[in-house]
Amino acid sequence: MLSNQAADPGKRKSLHGHWSSRMAFILAVTGSAVGLGNIWKFPYVAGQNGGGAFVLVYLACVAIIGLPVMMSEILLGRRGRRNPIATMGLLGAEEGKSENWKVVGAMGVMAGVLILSFYAVIGGWTLAYVFKSASGAFTGASAAEIAAISNRFTGSWMSLGLYHTIFMGLSIFVVARGVERGLEQAVRFMVPALLFLMIVLLAYSINSGYFGQGLEFMFSPDWSKLTWDTVLAAMGQAFFTLSIGMGAVMAYGAYLPEETSISGSSAAVAIADTSIATLAGLVIFPLVFANGLNPGEGPGLVFATLPMAFGQMTGGVIFGTLFFVLLTFAAWTSAISLMEPAVAWIVERFNHTRAQAAMLIGGLIWAAGFGTVLSFNVLADFKFWRGTIFDNLDHLSINIMLPLGGLLIVVFAGWVMCRNSSADELGGAGTIYRLWRVLARFVAPIGILFVFLKAVGLLPDLS
Repeated sequence: MLSNQAADPGKRKSLHGHWSSRMAFILAVTGSAVGLGNIWKFPYVAGQNGGGAFVLVYLACVAIIGLPVMMSEILLGRRGRRNPIATMGLLGAEEGKSENWKVVGAMGVMAGVLILSFYAVIGGWTLAYVFKSASGAFTGASAAEIAAISNRFTGSWMSLGLYHTIFMGLSIFVVARGVERGLEQAVRFMVPALLFLMIVLLAYSINSGYFGQGLEFMFSPDWSKLTWDTVLAAMGQAFFTLSIGMGAVMAYGAYLPEETSISGSSAAVAIADTSIATLAGLVIFPLVFANGLNPGEGPGLVFATLPMAFGQMTGGVIFGTLFFVLLTFAAWTSAISLMEPAVAWIVERFNHTRAQAAMLIGGLIWAAGFGTVLSFNVLADFKFWRGTIFDNLDHLSINIMLPLGGLLIVVFAGWVMCRNSSADELGGAGTIYRLWRVLARFVAPIGILFVFLKAVGLLPDLS
């Protein structure tokens, strides 16, 4: 059957159904892109690297690196209409090259599985903090008391493992229900809810009395901090923030209706993703400054600094709880996208039902996640290569597999796929197509290569 469909890509149909509308697809990919990293990392990195100067470079990098790669991944997904492994093998053969391009799809699927194995643990952590905040555990707590709450939680493998289990169960439930009944219904609720919660928290932040200071921290341009290393940081943030290189966008692209514009949808996702990350900074930093706390905490901002801020303010129980609900939604929408490529592969390769595939893949990810759970307690002193099990999973997937996968995806779309095939998916060989082709063939690969070399320590300090 695949060989007949390969002769006429326009007749291929996804075995998993389709998004009901362009908006459903945009919400799904936005939900995939907006994760825990957006909420704390983008605002923090921007503030520490020149504020408005960094934001301008970041937006340029989104346009010339992030968007071309996202468009490439979506067009490959829609062209193949299969899971990423089958899609890359099918398109490689269709273009007269090799089916071995399926290795690129396999790398993306595996990266998604590895990332979710530790991401689900952090997602469970945010879920636990919803209940801790709602119970008033942070009210009036000092920095030492907040640290003790965090240490007690992460120090207990049973507590951390319990919430990891609940979070994975929620993710399995959504993915098992399929594209329209599961993925689409989930993102149609959670992404607007996430935005609504963000706006409510923003209104609270505006009234904190420190909104101007937060604005200045994030957007006041400090050109003296704009070095080549800062530019590389902007490139890396632009690449990773759009959830590309891990097969999720390709899998979602496989469910995209033929008449939907890939370029327009990609631009909408990039705008939504950047807007939510910016809103997050405008929520977080005024509250941090209002309480005299350190805005440069990085990951600790979420689980140490902010709980203390919410614990000191009027209405902190309500708004702290809303904030951690928001984080949980962000993590959940990303988690279901990370599961989907592997689940789609199991369904197609072994003819399992979606429920069976979701249980199998979800169970494997859940079990692997205990490597990360134990990295915070029982196996905290067990270190090799880059550190704990969690450190190694993070480095291997984020710093090696994702940029390599993204690089090979854009090279395939720009160099291996013929002009007729890519133009067919991108709406004809007009101005947008010609611009995409230049960026996909030359600019994006070079940018990703620099990001990869910097991430693995092979690029010297350019400051």
